[in-house]
Amino acid sequence: MRDVLRLQRVIPMVDFARDVFVALLGLGGGLAVGSGLVSLLIILDLIPRLAQLGNAYRHSVWFETAVVTGALYWTFADFMDWKLHWQLPIVLPIAGLFDGLFVGMLAAALTEVMNVLPILAKRIGLSRQITALVLAMVLGKTVGSLFDWLYYQW
Repeated sequence: MRDVLRLQRVIPMVDFARDVFVALLGLGGGLAVGSGLVSLLIILDLIPRLAQLGNAYRHSVWFETAVVTGALYWTFADFMDWKLHWQLPIVLPIAGLFDGLFVGMLAAALTEVMNVLPILAKRIGLSRQITALVLAMVLGKTVGSLFDWLYYQW
């Protein structure tokens, strides 16, 4: 009987220690990922370059503010377990379209900054077919995303 009473006192301490460890691990992982994203955006000047490519350089502050505000909003939405109850057939595709546009433009700005495509085209001998290379990458990403969304998410 004493052993059971001892275990009942020890188990909450073990649970608390585990919860603290998991919280610190999650905080450390979040800081690492957030720092990597901030490094990517700031060091490579992706947002200003994206604004320059879109001829909207004087609005680059709005782009940066939108990225920070969106990150903060969705962080709170994740922590507070907020739910969007917009199951309308027109709202979700529009939200997905804007999400895809953002990720695609961010990837395009990254490849523009890093000059990935010209280097890749020269290395594999496809300098004349660079349009086909870009089209293949876009179609591959689109088909892969649709497969993931339609097959694994439903």
